[in-house]
Amino acid sequence: MKRGLRAGNITPDTSLLRFSEEALDEQKHSVRIADEKVALAIQAYDLVDSHIQQLDQYLKKSGEELRRERENTATASPTQTPDGTTKSGRSGESGRGGRKKTRLATAAAATEVAASAANPTGVELDLPVDPNEPTYCLCNQVSYGEMVACDNPNCKIEWFHFGCVGLKEQPKGKWYCPDCATVKNRRKGR
Repeated sequence: MKRGLRAGNITPDTSLLRFSEEALDEQKHSVRIADEKVALAIQAYDLVDSHIQQLDQYLKKSGEELRRERENTATASPTQTPDGTTKSGRSGESGRGGRKKTRLATAAAATEVAASAANPTGVELDLPVDPNEPTYCLCNQVSYGEMVACDNPNCKIEWFHFGCVGLKEQPKGKWYCPDCATVKNRRKGR
């Protein structure tokens, strides 16, 4: 451009301008594609998250049903034997040994019922968090639900749960976490 000005020719180099415009168009196209990728990733994550929540609910319901079944069998009164006679707490044997065995068996059954009521399926309902999964937010928990990213590229945490930072919906424009907003305001005050 300077060469054109020295020579008295003010017309800019059109090939250079065309190249710059094409580069800008390509950059805008790349940004659009990247935004689509982010949207697809969020959609896939939300889909997987909803399936996990459904499985958790199913597991919880199954555990409750199993617990109720165990409680019903434990609280059932006299049991029937295969020959049709009912069995009471005492065994058919006479003497002191039979009665002691019955009391021990009843105590063991009560302990088993109490243990099964505490954990009906034998599987923890609140599944442990994968130790390799990264944690986010002020609460230092894994990613779940709606989250927002801090627009400070140097933010230590990056992602925050809506509830933890007092948001109900995705903020419009740039958003900074409480820590980065404080730092940014301090710099403005100087």
